[in-house]
Amino acid sequence: MTWLRALLAAGLSVIMPGAGHVLVRDWLRAALFAGLFLSVSAFFLPIDQLAAAGPITNVNEINAYADIMAEETDAMAQFFLSFIALFAAIDATFRALGYPPRGADDTEGPTCPECGKGIDDDLEFCHWCTTRLEPVEPEAETSDV
Repeated sequence: MTWLRALLAAGLSVIMPGAGHVLVRDWLRAALFAGLFLSVSAFFLPIDQLAAAGPITNVNEINAYADIMAEETDAMAQFFLSFIALFAAIDATFRALGYPPRGADDTEGPTCPECGKGIDDDLEFCHWCTTRLEPVEPEAETSDV
């Protein structure tokens, strides 16, 4: 299931950078990648010509939008947008797989064996990733008599 989630996160990030991070509930990175992608899009893409083309009502108008994008977008803009989408997809994939292990060194007490985040002793599941935890039985005391 983890690989499927990682592939889905990567695919969503290629379509819209930040969407894959929403899937893995990494809200700050989702906002960062989406904001970066939209900022670069607003800076480089011919927004005025796209707005003048009007709303899309049929398939032929989609082709007109594609022609405007192909003719008016230079190689540098295409590089920046592709780089952001690719980097977002790679980052979302690694986040979905759990690399680097989150919270492995900075928590005190018990940690979840699945996600590595700190957990409460009283719960029978991880409240971060919902993994069922085995109850910890107190160690039997041995007496040397």
